[in-house]
Amino acid sequence: MLDVTVYDIAREAEVSVSTVSRVLNGTAPVKASTRQKVLALIEKYQFQPNGLARSLLKKVTGTIGIVIPDINNPFFPEVFTGAENALREKGYTFFLCTTHGNFEYESQYLALLREKQVDGILFLGGRINQRHCPPDLAQELEDLNRRIPIVLVNGDLPGSSFHRVFIDEHRGAELATQHLIDLGHRHIGFIGGEPEITATTEKIAAFEQTLAVNGLSSRPEWMLLGDFSIGCGMRRMEELLALPERPTAVFCVNDFVSVGVIKTAFDHGLRIPADIAVVGFDDTVLAASTTPELTTISQRSKELGETSVRVLLQLIQKRRVRKHTVLEPVLKIRRSTVDGLNAAAGQLSQLSEPCG
Repeated sequence: MLDVTVYDIAREAEVSVSTVSRVLNGTAPVKASTRQKVLALIEKYQFQPNGLARSLLKKVTGTIGIVIPDINNPFFPEVFTGAENALREKGYTFFLCTTHGNFEYESQYLALLREKQVDGILFLGGRINQRHCPPDLAQELEDLNRRIPIVLVNGDLPGSSFHRVFIDEHRGAELATQHLIDLGHRHIGFIGGEPEITATTEKIAAFEQTLAVNGLSSRPEWMLLGDFSIGCGMRRMEELLALPERPTAVFCVNDFVSVGVIKTAFDHGLRIPADIAVVGFDDTVLAASTTPELTTISQRSKELGETSVRVLLQLIQKRRVRKHTVLEPVLKIRRSTVDGLNAAAGQLSQLSEPCG
């Protein structure tokens, strides 16, 4: 018999498909004689259930959908790596969907993942990072969440019932700003980020609040937004350096922007951090690879991915899971803010402790 299926085994053994399933998966007792009959047929035909058969038997496919906005920004691949490792350990495979932040692509991928009957979805970026997500896009995700468990990673849809796993970005921005103030900086700028993205607005709010707590204030001409790219960092740093008065330090919305800022500073003959200190956000692989190495806020990206998978699998297993899982950010101090790290090791150790 060619292309033997679970139904063929059940028919020849004169048992139900669910009985074959119980024998294959050991999920429930089966009478010894029946079990032996089924096992003999499995051996006879060298039967191995394929993915579709397993999904019919278990009502699961063993696959997870992962939706990310940008494969080029190291932060998202690092989150994905953490998720992938956790999924492989649990025997799951995955569909990786890169949307480039395009809402239409998101919708297409969501429809595809529903068609593929994935067991759950991790959703990053795009609509869940908008300050004002269009109602129809929010509703689309809500409707799908009633059929398939979805975990929002580092994002939110206010007023929704989604489970979320995220880094406290507000606290991270506080740590970055306070670090510069503690080093003696009183004139600090902010570079990068789109004004309609919550990752930008959250950091700006924390930046300005931390300045205010320390008796300082931001200056509009030093608040230069744009996007999250290296090119944005380069362009905005050119604008900043053209001003008659410039800050002694800048807080960048992410590591990509920081790289552009540092490159432009060097092109203008500036020393970092002697002439201008730079802090990033994310702690991607770029942070330790720039010259000088970048002080930044770690979003614990791989752990973020691993934790998101753990929450999603608990939802798939219909276990009780708290709605919000928050990871604390960590300040990583490097040479872009502090020169002579060895001499300052004691102070730095204290400054870089994770927040309580």
